[in-house]
Amino acid sequence: MIRRLSFNLAPGRILGVVGESGAGKSMIGRSIVGALPTGFGITNGTLHLGGEDMVCLTPARRRALLGRDITFVPQEPMTALNPVMTVGAQLDEHLKRLGILSRSRRRERALQLLDEVHLPNGDALFRRYPHQLSGGMCQRVLIALAFAARPRLVVADEPTTALDVTVQARIVQLIAELQRDEGTSVLFITHDLRLASRICDEIIVLYAGRSVERGPAASLLATPAHPYTRCLQLSAPAMSGSRRSLFALPDRMPGLAALAAMHGCRFAPRCPIADADCRTVDPPDRTAGQSHLVACLHSNNLAGIVVPNHAIMAPTNTGDALLRLDHAGKRFRTRGRPFQRSGETWAVRDVTFEVGAGEFVGLVGESGSGKSTLARLVMGLEHASTGRILLGGRDLTRNASADSRHRLHWAQMVFQDPQSALNPRRRVGDIVTQVLQAGWQPMDHGRRMERARLLLAEVGLGADMLDRYPTQLSGGQRQRVNIARALCTLPKILVADEIVSGLDVSIQAQLLNLLARLRAELGFAMLFISHDLSVVRHLCSRVLVMYGGEIVEEGAVEKVFADPQHAHTRALLSSVPPDEPEAAWPPLQQSAR
Repeated sequence: MIRRLSFNLAPGRILGVVGESGAGKSMIGRSIVGALPTGFGITNGTLHLGGEDMVCLTPARRRALLGRDITFVPQEPMTALNPVMTVGAQLDEHLKRLGILSRSRRRERALQLLDEVHLPNGDALFRRYPHQLSGGMCQRVLIALAFAARPRLVVADEPTTALDVTVQARIVQLIAELQRDEGTSVLFITHDLRLASRICDEIIVLYAGRSVERGPAASLLATPAHPYTRCLQLSAPAMSGSRRSLFALPDRMPGLAALAAMHGCRFAPRCPIADADCRTVDPPDRTAGQSHLVACLHSNNLAGIVVPNHAIMAPTNTGDALLRLDHAGKRFRTRGRPFQRSGETWAVRDVTFEVGAGEFVGLVGESGSGKSTLARLVMGLEHASTGRILLGGRDLTRNASADSRHRLHWAQMVFQDPQSALNPRRRVGDIVTQVLQAGWQPMDHGRRMERARLLLAEVGLGADMLDRYPTQLSGGQRQRVNIARALCTLPKILVADEIVSGLDVSIQAQLLNLLARLRAELGFAMLFISHDLSVVRHLCSRVLVMYGGEIVEEGAVEKVFADPQHAHTRALLSSVPPDEPEAAWPPLQQSAR
């Protein structure tokens, strides 16, 4: 799977590995820590840490190195931590393995580690379980565990994927601080080229197990030499400049079976400038600049890679309110301790806004700010404690049975995780038309399948998908099915909850272009919930900023992003890595102090 990969990582340096899912990024990290899946192994070459070849190590010696000299920060913090052990117990267990025998010294060191990763109230945190912490807090606990032994090498596998921009900035700042203070080398695996260019000293761009480009981070982003790197750049929405269609790479990363039969450049089937030679000749590495290598026969022809010049024109509010929330709020009761009164928490408080016909409105804020609760209120999955919710002029807070049918016709929701949102036991054709089976507009099987074909065609999928199960689809295909299902009733408004979160930029670009096209063709409105501000800027005309369950700022996207008035909006915007490689980024400036 990984072929002809060579690199050196000097002490105290950060090496980024960038590429789409399936490129082999995580396999590099797994090779280093000795956690390759069953059936995989290193067949040739060497893997040296210091003076030791990791390929030839005995299992006992490898176990001795892991956790001390080599540590691992996984992508999913909630599953990496033991759910039945408190944070304090897990830190204590790890420090005991590192040779700290005194319980009091282990507790003192654990509190010091929590302070180093900027987790306050260490004593209280000691008694908590992972499910009682946010994703960002769990990730910081894992980073504390990783740096506890002052290792020589930390392998960080997508440590910021799907995190809020503010949490992402804190994690990046934290890794940079600890790497600088401890002199640790870091292998930083990510699909975010812009983020990697900020934190890393050098970057490897990986495609189908092959390093297609390698060089200093700043120069690689400023002057990419490989078509794949350039395509990844053009696939990501920008925080400045005009809003244009994104470059959408066709197809997807080749699987293992396709790789075995492939000749020439592995990127050739998807490359916009490939020719016949690219499909027969395996390109060697050649110099593209100082310490900059590229494996491409046509690296001087990147000017031929262009994005269709289609401006993204986000419709503004026409004055006809399709959806209106009037002082809406949601209160949850919290159970108190024995002999104590139960309390209450306001997840959403006194929210007022509206969405016009055909308008795309972004809703941004940190995790826990109330965004998803607000979406659930709109969709009737939660009942409002205060205020009114009007959809098409009809007040839905009465919770009458007729209101459910009205909401079903007017609004549909696209969920964040299509893998859990789609029934794995049903075929795609039945999934996208399930609302018809539920009695909204009864149809026989033949008419439903014809409707399913039209829906799949709308989202760019072929009729061959009708009989497949969700497990037979890629992540991007599943999300397209998720969107097709929502469009079945021809709703007036979609509520999209983090629908591109954690996806590769190439798949994200396909979905964003799809939503822009469907808006122009079908004219629906959308409440678009996201933590990615560049995506909101690309797609939406207005933005609402939530903090502590309240809307703290709202307005036209360009105006709010250019001149934010609220401190929380300014904090969100300052956490986004700038488009320009030479521009200052506050989180890394703070870590350098």
